[in-house]
Amino acid sequence: MNYNINHIKELESESIYIMREVAAQFENPVLMFSGGKDSILMVHLAHKAFFPARIPFPLLHIDTGHNFPETIQFRDAMVEKLGAKLIVGSVQDAIDNRMVTEEKGVNASRNALQTAVLLDSLEKGKYNAALGGARRDEEKARAKERFFSHRDEFGQWDPKNQRPELWNIFNGNHHIGEHFRVFPISNWTELDVWQYLAYEKVELPSLYFSHERDVFERDGVLLADSPFIAKKPEEKVFKETVRCRTIGDMTCTGVWKSDAKTVEDIIEEVATTRVTERGGRTDDKRSETSMEDRKKQGYF
Repeated sequence: MNYNINHIKELESESIYIMREVAAQFENPVLMFSGGKDSILMVHLAHKAFFPARIPFPLLHIDTGHNFPETIQFRDAMVEKLGAKLIVGSVQDAIDNRMVTEEKGVNASRNALQTAVLLDSLEKGKYNAALGGARRDEEKARAKERFFSHRDEFGQWDPKNQRPELWNIFNGNHHIGEHFRVFPISNWTELDVWQYLAYEKVELPSLYFSHERDVFERDGVLLADSPFIAKKPEEKVFKETVRCRTIGDMTCTGVWKSDAKTVEDIIEEVATTRVTERGGRTDDKRSETSMEDRKKQGYF
């Protein structure tokens, strides 16, 4: 397949430079891992950045307990293969300990509950930098982020109080209790990600490729049938050939009708679609500013 190798290699170089800056400036960083393609890309870049040494930061997965089973299987296999350290922050444990309260009703989701668990995990681990796979093209709130995103002692983000990053000079100075979220792939697009994954032949979860699945439709979005989702009487389950464009909590991650069985098929599909990859995320539809509101509270 024809695509601009120089472009994606420049993006790779920028991301690796940022990861090395994190290792140089912060004494206790952590890499966020969700099991999705962007966090898999991040792990791959970190592996290249520090090879032949091991990745110098642990992976932190905030587990809602409502993940696609394929995600957890892939995560565990990847961690074992790389010899990486995995830390899991459990939303279920937070519910059991009454740190958070589970939502009720047909639209209930644990996605928002991840914020408290994430902040608690960062505090317990005393991590002063958390690397994430967010990209500016994903959503309007993401577009406001710097590479080094300062968070206060409460883990909150102020979009009007970010530091300049002229000439790729990054300021990681912070007070005790504060930390940074770092986004090395900010300048990548969804298409860039897929082209790079194809070029590097990176292994991916089966969820990203076309497969038959039991689904139902809610508010114009196809959701995978799951025991975690309470269905309305009129919502009928049927079989459909689908794939995931993003991977998250099953209660809010929409699936897409697709026949894309290879990464090359996905690249063609992404290049022609007019719907963003988060167009199927029901958690983004709760309000016009849902993502920005959650980021200000400490969400990634």
